[in-house]
Amino acid sequence: MLLFLTEYLTRYHSAFNVFSYLTFRAILGVLTALIVSFVAGPSMIRRLTSHQIGQTIRDDGPQSHLSKAGTPTMGGALILATIVVTTLLWSDLRNRYVWILLGATLAFGLIGFVDDYRKLMLRDSKGLSARSKFFWQSLFGLAVALALYFSHREAAEIEYIVPLLKHVSVSLGAAFVFITYFVVVGTSNAVNLTDGLDGLAIMPAVMVGGALGVFGYASGNFNFAHYLSIPYLPGAGEVVVFCGALVGAGLGFLWFNAYPAQVFMGDVGALALGAALGTMAVIVRQEIVLLVMGGVFVIETVSVILQVGSFKLTGKRIFRMAPLHHHFELKGWPEPRVIARFWIITVILVLIGLSTLKVR
Repeated sequence: MLLFLTEYLTRYHSAFNVFSYLTFRAILGVLTALIVSFVAGPSMIRRLTSHQIGQTIRDDGPQSHLSKAGTPTMGGALILATIVVTTLLWSDLRNRYVWILLGATLAFGLIGFVDDYRKLMLRDSKGLSARSKFFWQSLFGLAVALALYFSHREAAEIEYIVPLLKHVSVSLGAAFVFITYFVVVGTSNAVNLTDGLDGLAIMPAVMVGGALGVFGYASGNFNFAHYLSIPYLPGAGEVVVFCGALVGAGLGFLWFNAYPAQVFMGDVGALALGAALGTMAVIVRQEIVLLVMGGVFVIETVSVILQVGSFKLTGKRIFRMAPLHHHFELKGWPEPRVIARFWIITVILVLIGLSTLKVR
């Protein structure tokens, strides 16, 4: 929105031309999102508290969590609002990727909002049924996949890129729709499963989002793409502004969500962030790298699948409790230790993912 204004003002003074640079607008996006979060955060927490929108704690979970009962949740609405406002302010709104990213984020956020609203406001302990939630996730995930497929302009936009190998790609054709659907819906659920401790999910989301912004910037720049031997994707560079908004909104939320949390994200934030990460990875053609960088999300999801599968087949549990972070809590790890170590693991995995840009 402001880009249009600065383009007009450039006619009168060349200094406004600085706003045409993606990196500058991405930095402004981070700072704007941080400011919005810091300003709106306290009032949002007070409003959630006054409406008694507090977290319900499971009796069969770690006993240390019982003290968290009543902590305001649905704080992910702040993340969504901040991302949307910041993206609209600093992105090039003529770019189709911007609207697809915003659409995916808001659509999955809406699913989470309805689920949280039913649980917390209507006192329906089930919220959205698993079948209903999966139906709407599938519908929106398929919509994102079809939007990307039918709007693609270059063959590289729907090709499967093999990390570490130069000039190796496979045309996916219609299979692109299925893979995109799987990545978006899977990542959304994976982030949601990880969101079980104070700050556990938001910081990895911030780190992975920032790294995907690097991939987007490189892919959208012809010279960088040629030098790094990655596909050139016209327009993908604008993803970095959205990533800046996500990073700023995430860090701003972490200010209030860090242990001991003043507010929880809720499904409204976790489902939306996961969908945003999955959609970004598809846009920059780095689905495999997302699996690496988002390794914490992956192992959390796998731990749940293994736990459920083992219990149904043998009647025995592999872990003391799933997702995996609860297993370590029940082993005696303090919550801050679990969080910090999962963050450290994410830092390592993100660096490995970024290294694939050069190691080819």
